[in-house]
Amino acid sequence: MEFNAFSDDLYCFLSELEDENTRPWFEANKARYEGSVREPALAFIRAMRPRLGRISDSFVADDRKVGGSLMRIHRDVRFSEDKAPYKTNVGIQFRHRAGKDVHAPGLYVHLAAEESFVALGMWRPAAEALKQVRAQLAEEHARWFELTAALPAAGFAEGGESLSRVPRGYAKDHAAAAALKRKDFIIARPLSREEALSPELPELVEASFLAGAGYARFLCEAIGVSF
Repeated sequence: MEFNAFSDDLYCFLSELEDENTRPWFEANKARYEGSVREPALAFIRAMRPRLGRISDSFVADDRKVGGSLMRIHRDVRFSEDKAPYKTNVGIQFRHRAGKDVHAPGLYVHLAAEESFVALGMWRPAAEALKQVRAQLAEEHARWFELTAALPAAGFAEGGESLSRVPRGYAKDHAAAAALKRKDFIIARPLSREEALSPELPELVEASFLAGAGYARFLCEAIGVSF
């Protein structure tokens, strides 16, 4: 299947799933999930494969139904008070070849009824990776400031959580104090509903990834992996 566009039913399905998040409802609407969500998402992933290659050879567009770039819709409820069985968004993660989970540098597309966006970076990096990123930030903060200053013009904003204090080992008045306090290194650009449903979505996402490529490159260099 070639990617043409997500249909309007993508958002209808996700919105209804928010209201009726039960296994019986999902089973009754399994054909809609396949036709309006999973199959076009896999086609989108295939369409992104050559486009990722124009950005970097290090990120993978994997169109397997299970274990690939399309994140599973089933929630892990083992340790959650919220026992709703299904995620109410489409998550597509183009992972770094060196990474085995979402904590590695990655490129991401998120589609949901309430909010859709494109993102790049590292969510909750492991302790050693976080240490490496902070070390490079401290040493190359001028380059970091230049990279992040250019992001708003491309529609990006930094997201994630930060510590309340500068981490141990760095001066409280360090020039990059705010960046050093970050626990996540994520930038995101909103996607309008019109963009998400457009047949030009692969081109739009590629352009966003290109605009944020310097940010991802910095993180890859910091932890010693290729970009």
